[in-house]
Amino acid sequence: MYGVVTRNPEELEWAEFDTGFYEVKDVTGRATEPVETGVNMISCFGDNAAAEQDPSLVPVNENGERATRERPYFDWAYICPTRDAYREGLLEMVEDAAAVNPDVRLDDVGFPRAEYCHCEECDDRFAASEYDDRAAWRASVITEFVAEAAERIPGKTYLTLYPDPYPGHLYERAGLDLDALSEYVDEFVVPLYDMAYSTTYWLEVIASGFEDALDVPFSVELYAVDVDVDALVHAAEVVDEYAENVLFGYESSNARAALRRMDADSREGVSHGEE
Repeated sequence: MYGVVTRNPEELEWAEFDTGFYEVKDVTGRATEPVETGVNMISCFGDNAAAEQDPSLVPVNENGERATRERPYFDWAYICPTRDAYREGLLEMVEDAAAVNPDVRLDDVGFPRAEYCHCEECDDRFAASEYDDRAAWRASVITEFVAEAAERIPGKTYLTLYPDPYPGHLYERAGLDLDALSEYVDEFVVPLYDMAYSTTYWLEVIASGFEDALDVPFSVELYAVDVDVDALVHAAEVVDEYAENVLFGYESSNARAALRRMDADSREGVSHGEE
């Protein structure tokens, strides 16, 4: 199936799309009302507004460097996943979204990088935990949050993954234990974004890697903004061999044009017998 990821609710009902995801809360902290016509998406621990409002919520490494947009590697600011009040707010948002549409997608779940977090809250919780290994403790924090969110989602629980299927990398980077999370997640979503898709071998490498790494279905999300339609079509055809669904992000008109092209191509050369 083919779907769309959008901030415009009217695009969820376009006939070309089999499914749709609506961004209810994004990494800027902007939030809007959930919709009935699509799967509501929530950016969980990516939140520029919350980080600016309360810098003490931002994860720090051992050198005290905060995970904000001003640091290398970060396109947005993060919130430490151990902060109870913030987590409760996220879970309330999940409940509100699930009351409108039973399926919910969790975005930006995890610690920002392997060296985070060493805030006082994390240090205290790790010291008081049953774990001797900090990576295992981090994974338990994330798995617990996803489990709590999934309890509030009566339909399908979707979870976005950073696009790195190499064994152990997501665990080390973000605290994502794929085996443990698979008990609570119905479908993972892997964004494979490029500005042109002029080559596609890397799409196959990453998508096939996730096919090996995951025991539950996954979808691939492609970037559709200002991408040549033919290139977008080819990218979709490549990942469709591995993914449960192919999603197009943030330019629905271009996505619709690609799907129409694919439909037209599939009709070419069809023989209906002699007249």
